[in-house]
Amino acid sequence: MTDPAPRHIWLCADDFGISSSVNTAIRDLVVRRRLNATSVLVVAPSISRSEAVSLNMLNSVAPRVAIGLHVALTAPFRPASKGFAPVRDGAFLPLAATFRHAALRRFRRDALVSEIRSQLQTFVEMFGHAPDFIDGHQHVHLLPQVGEALLQVVKDMAPDAWVRQCGRAIPLTARFADRKGLLLDIFSYRFRRRAAALGVRTNPAFAGAYEFSDEADFAALFPRFLEDLPDGSVVMCHPGFVDAELRRLDPLTTLREKEYAFLASDTFPALLAARRLVLA
Repeated sequence: MTDPAPRHIWLCADDFGISSSVNTAIRDLVVRRRLNATSVLVVAPSISRSEAVSLNMLNSVAPRVAIGLHVALTAPFRPASKGFAPVRDGAFLPLAATFRHAALRRFRRDALVSEIRSQLQTFVEMFGHAPDFIDGHQHVHLLPQVGEALLQVVKDMAPDAWVRQCGRAIPLTARFADRKGLLLDIFSYRFRRRAAALGVRTNPAFAGAYEFSDEADFAALFPRFLEDLPDGSVVMCHPGFVDAELRRLDPLTTLREKEYAFLASDTFPALLAARRLVLA
């Protein structure tokens, strides 16, 4: 009996651009072939044309990393388009307020479309090409109204890109043990159906979400993310080094260094090999 063929997965580091130290950590892991995708926050202060050039250069000889757009619609980041509303002190609303606004369908569709278009255009100007894929910071792309606007922009402006859906490939009875994962499953169901209707590609399954507490043991959690993943699935991660800019912008700090340490360790590639998983 022959061994089953290896399954390919996308291991995607979110938040490229949020700080110089995070950018450095992500590039290092790409060079080590411990990551094969990263999504870029074009509205973050630590993304620039030079950072884009450095990331692009990793693909200069052969493809190493898929580079995506990480659409942001939450504070502390500021809109890329003129006249976006609502804002608070010039920045997007916090996540909870953005969630409520979308759930009550209070966003103006034209404002959402304009903002997502602006962030996509900024990406193209920085990198010189369209993104390989598109997702959302804090999963905002799955929200009502936002998902509809984003999928239309993708269809019109980046038809070759795929978009991240965050539904898991686990038994129904196991879904209720993780409230965060269950919420992503629910939002992703409608998002996938709408994407399919528009002819926009999505990943078959998703993993990597967990509660971001200082006590979280990423090395212990990671093997669970790999269970029963179909070929082409996305596993999300947030590796990085901590600096003052990251502390200013995001509460997820020391856990990024834990994630980096695990992905840079010898344990990580051995785990992939044991599960017959390869980075796509």
